[in-house]
Amino acid sequence: MDVSLVLKVAGVGMLVTITSQILGKAGRDEQAMLVSVAGMILVLLMLIEEIGALIEQVRGVFGF
Repeated sequence: MDVSLVLKVAGVGMLVTITSQILGKAGRDEQAMLVSVAGMILVLLMLIEEIGALIEQVRGVFGF
């Protein structure tokens, strides 16, 4: 796993947190929740390749 991937995930997390806080203070709780869900989906899409590599390594260890 590369350090740049960790930094990207941290950056997305910070942006989502700030945006969600601003929307929450403005009384737009529904949009804040949508931003949070969109951030989670974005991070999962960024990590899907790493998760696939992990599953392949586990399969290799156990011989599946």
